[in-house]
Amino acid sequence: MTHYDVIVVGAGNAAMAAAVSARENGAERVLVLEKAPRSMRGGNTHWSGGVLRFAFDDPREIEPLVPNAETDFEEFYAGIEPYTRKDFHGDLMRVTSGRTDPVLSNMLVDNSKETVFWMNKVGRIKMEPATTLSAVRKDNKLVWARGLVIRAEHEGVGLSRSWFATAEEMGIEIRYGSAVTSLVQDERGRVCGVKVRDDDGVTEVSGDAVVLGCGGFEANVQMRTQHIGPLVGAAKVRGTPHNQGDGLRMAMAIHAMPWGQWSGCHATPISADWGDFAPRELTDRSNRLSYPYSVMLNKAGKRFVDEGEDGALFTYAKFGRAILAQPGAKAWQIFDSRSLHLLEPRYSTSKPVVADTIEELIGQLDIDDKKQALATIAAFNAAARGMDEGYDPSRKDGLSTRGLELEKTNWALRLEVGPFYAYSATGGITFTFGGLRVNERAEVIGTDWRPIAGLYACGEMIGGLFYDNYPAGTGLVAGATFGRIAGRCAATATATAAA
Repeated sequence: MTHYDVIVVGAGNAAMAAAVSARENGAERVLVLEKAPRSMRGGNTHWSGGVLRFAFDDPREIEPLVPNAETDFEEFYAGIEPYTRKDFHGDLMRVTSGRTDPVLSNMLVDNSKETVFWMNKVGRIKMEPATTLSAVRKDNKLVWARGLVIRAEHEGVGLSRSWFATAEEMGIEIRYGSAVTSLVQDERGRVCGVKVRDDDGVTEVSGDAVVLGCGGFEANVQMRTQHIGPLVGAAKVRGTPHNQGDGLRMAMAIHAMPWGQWSGCHATPISADWGDFAPRELTDRSNRLSYPYSVMLNKAGKRFVDEGEDGALFTYAKFGRAILAQPGAKAWQIFDSRSLHLLEPRYSTSKPVVADTIEELIGQLDIDDKKQALATIAAFNAAARGMDEGYDPSRKDGLSTRGLELEKTNWALRLEVGPFYAYSATGGITFTFGGLRVNERAEVIGTDWRPIAGLYACGEMIGGLFYDNYPAGTGLVAGATFGRIAGRCAATATATAAA
């Protein structure tokens, strides 16, 4: 039986970063165990937009990642603001109401830029400007959301393929259809292998260290219902059906400490027209994130969130869950024709309801109280503003309604120019916030507050970073950051054990 230096469980962004890092740092025999078949490999990474949030002091610092950007886009750097470590950490603190783990969040922020450059250099992941996701064109210039300029080329699909290509070139063994069912410990309590179920049955694979990077429990309806609640239990799943919480259960079976917000999740607004699982071939194109420029109504005909609270990339993770709490777990995003050019391209994957008047539009929607819906829009229009009063979709413009019980605090443009468009939305769960406690070396901590020797975790397996909400682009960078740390420390532990 082959003995491995490092065994990595899972094959998404974080797991593959761990495998590449372990190999880079001297582990000769690295094994990746992917539960999914090859055709479904890569976890949630395949469904992601591939955008990467990281800190930089000067926009020119990102030039090595996108050397042709200035040629391809006029005045490319003019629309990019610095995004310092203080800015990044401030955003994390703000959206999590100050609850993000202080050690982990500082590690993430401080390592974010270096991690992305490492992904590019060592992971051989090509980068590109995230033009369709985080840029708004103003006066023929792209104005970028702060900290969100770069994504993996070809988004999550390209990111996943690049990780696999690099791992294979480095001689990392990858087994598909290999579901890890439990962790193996020696007489000292050190994790020394895993049990794997594949088409041939259950076997044991030994290794000096194990890295768990196999995702959260978002695809497991029982765990979602138990930990987050029945509304989320019934949610559509935006990513892989294989993230069933296996790694969390097997770690806690050997007394790993659960950590973070197990009742929290990333639940983005997606099209309500899709099935229980988002189609793999359409990746992240189920998202419906242009709602800041809309009025969003539930089936009772009422608004239920401040659509303009902030840019969508700071609110979508909690607004998806807010939609799930509405009647029928559904909402309608209604746009004035003047805002259509602001809709991100992903809206093209579904057909909107269109009408020349608001009355005709509401009449076509499956809203239970149409009279209330018309009253809601009439009240909104009476309290909203005109485009000539400073409407600016490239920033928080302060163009707020006046006098509503639930104000729209930015981009509150009256719905008055037809035709009018409505897109359906529901909440699609992407990943869960609850996980395991780890230390600075990504070692899993036991319920006795001591590290479990030989066991590391990364990606969605780590709890404590996110609470209630999440800044877009942070998940992939966090996964790669802690994956890199876990792989490096696992390789070091292997060398120590060999000595």
